[in-house]
Amino acid sequence: MVDFGEILRTIGDFGFFQKIILLALAFPNFLFPIFFSSFLFMQSDPERHCNTDWILQADSNLTTGQQLNLTLPRQEDGTFSRCQMFVPVERDIGDIREYGLNETTACQQGWKYHSSVYEFDLVCDESEMPHLVQTIFMGGLLAGSFIFGPAAESYGRRRTTQLPVVLLLIFVTVAGASPNVYVYMLAQFIVGAALGGYRINSTVLATEWIGVTKRSMAACVSQMFAAVGQCAMAGLVYAIRDWRKVDSQHLDANDPSRWIPESARWLLGQERTEEAHKLIRRVAAINKKKIPENLLDEVTILTSSVLMKYLFVISFAWFSLNLGYFCLVLNVGKLGLNIFLVQFLFGITEVPAHFLCIWVLELIGRKKSLISSLLTGSFFCLLTLAFPRGKCPVLHVQHMKIQPTVR
Repeated sequence: MVDFGEILRTIGDFGFFQKIILLALAFPNFLFPIFFSSFLFMQSDPERHCNTDWILQADSNLTTGQQLNLTLPRQEDGTFSRCQMFVPVERDIGDIREYGLNETTACQQGWKYHSSVYEFDLVCDESEMPHLVQTIFMGGLLAGSFIFGPAAESYGRRRTTQLPVVLLLIFVTVAGASPNVYVYMLAQFIVGAALGGYRINSTVLATEWIGVTKRSMAACVSQMFAAVGQCAMAGLVYAIRDWRKVDSQHLDANDPSRWIPESARWLLGQERTEEAHKLIRRVAAINKKKIPENLLDEVTILTSSVLMKYLFVISFAWFSLNLGYFCLVLNVGKLGLNIFLVQFLFGITEVPAHFLCIWVLELIGRKKSLISSLLTGSFFCLLTLAFPRGKCPVLHVQHMKIQPTVR
């Protein structure tokens, strides 16, 4: 009896074939952070004021300061109201200057924002909607994991890697063309589900072609591409300032997963031995290895009941890790620093961490590296409680000045 691990060692457990499929399946992770841009850079309570250009019909030479003084009420702290304006009137500008305006109303002609990275006017009575958008996207990730994960056992790794890419191509376009926030949220839910499905099954597909000595490469390289993509996303959004254009920079229809073969391990588990043998021989030829006679005659796929215990433990650890990670990532706009710089730093600091992870996993093993990294992350998360709310122990960077944009 020959187990699949021995077959991989014979045909090359990390040869040219494995390196190509690893890079091909990992590269889309470089593009995926772009899909976060439309809500990561959406502030829940952005600096703004009502659009009061109606008064320019009375006097087109008014400065911005004069316009605001005449058309906006002030709050108790002396700043202009961000949700109220004076009711427009058809009066002479001299009369307005002399007697002023008293009757207020909600913004009637939209808002002017101090940042152009904004959309859908989710302010004032709808100021909690950006948080709902994030929740719906994360719900999509969860749903995608539950749907595409088990589906990979029935329909194969390759199909359940390709289908999420198709869904991404369709619904990223829908999100970019959304006429309102409700269509946008539906599209983002499906985008989230597709992202969850692709990340899980592409990693599994790559891992099942790689030998145990290099298996950590699959997950680490995929995550590293995602980290570099986050840096690129920050620069792209800073340069373009229009999330609809940024979202349009999605995967090409000729995605690399189209030519990636099915997992031979899965085919053997499904008793599709002839297909598996053809793939194994093809991989051996690509890696320039020779297969001994009778090697493929009796192949076994080992299973163990103890894996269920490991699955539960790792799932709980992964839940805890993602809870802390996404709480940080989705709230970078509240750190008081430049949001573009913080997103870039979040990404760039992960790159050496993933390089280090590849080495550490092989040096001290999976168990010790998992425990030590979780404990370290937990300690620094708890350490944040030592700092007063609203205080950041690092040098603050001034927000970049952007011309107000009418929405």
